[in-house]
Amino acid sequence: MSERSVFTARDDGFHFDVMGDDWWATETVWFSFHDAARGLGGWLYHLFRPNIGTVAGGAWIWDANAHLPWEVPYSANYSALPIPRDQDLSDIRLPTGVSIRVLEPTLRYALGVDDGERLQAALEFSGVMPPEPLTASGSTFGSAHHFDQFGRVHGHLVLHGERIEIDCIGMRDRTWGRRPEDRPRQAAYVTGARDADNAFLAVTNVLPEGDVVAYGFLRRDGETRPLAGGERRVVRDAERHWVTRVEITARDDRGRELAVRGTPVSRIVLNRHTFIDINSLVRWESADGTAWGEDQDMWPVHRFARVMREKRRQS
Repeated sequence: MSERSVFTARDDGFHFDVMGDDWWATETVWFSFHDAARGLGGWLYHLFRPNIGTVAGGAWIWDANAHLPWEVPYSANYSALPIPRDQDLSDIRLPTGVSIRVLEPTLRYALGVDDGERLQAALEFSGVMPPEPLTASGSTFGSAHHFDQFGRVHGHLVLHGERIEIDCIGMRDRTWGRRPEDRPRQAAYVTGARDADNAFLAVTNVLPEGDVVAYGFLRRDGETRPLAGGERRVVRDAERHWVTRVEITARDDRGRELAVRGTPVSRIVLNRHTFIDINSLVRWESADGTAWGEDQDMWPVHRFARVMREKRRQS
């Protein structure tokens, strides 16, 4: 097994010392959570550029009442704050108001947000599986080190004075490597979890033959295996072009089949430098029951703009 295929306690910290002096050297950390009953989704996401000295990102919480980041219940998306050089990522309080602390290496993390009366959060992420490595350089993450992990997220938020309990299966990922801001590709990052032992991740690229799975995994009855192929099919809103229905059909390397149909219940549109991420909280249905997760519909800005201009021309 190669070194890059195993996520160790060392990887809970920064990798700045092995990333060289490339301007685009980048490290990210992301946690997601949701409250299905409210149609409420949430992210904690940060992007570090050690050779520039900046950290971007913060926290987002959205529901079905709005999709624009300046209208959702909470959005704090910073672009260039200083990296705290006296702290490691394994125990850090960021200038965005977010804190991360390792409770058990590679598995358990205490997460906090402190933004005064707007948002307080005290959450814990407990992995239900080991971090799963990136297995295909043809994905949107390229040759970067990348790991994904489902986990139970529990705790609470105090959002504009209202206490909201959180207990869900969420996702986290970690990346480090080269990530330039120019020429992003169109892709999707799709997750769903029925419970701790049954979940999936499908990362897709848009190719002439369709929206095909570049990599991912199927977790069934506690066994996690990489996807060997599959596709994502979507129905889009005629006016806004966002996803209103999504289907994932795939198989893993042992021939186990995945077939799920999803309905977005809420969404937020995030502008992330030269691409947008139309991120939806999705209710999934299959023969096995109901699952919850996300569909991150990622577009280069110029390509999405071209589609919308054409829609306006035809109307």
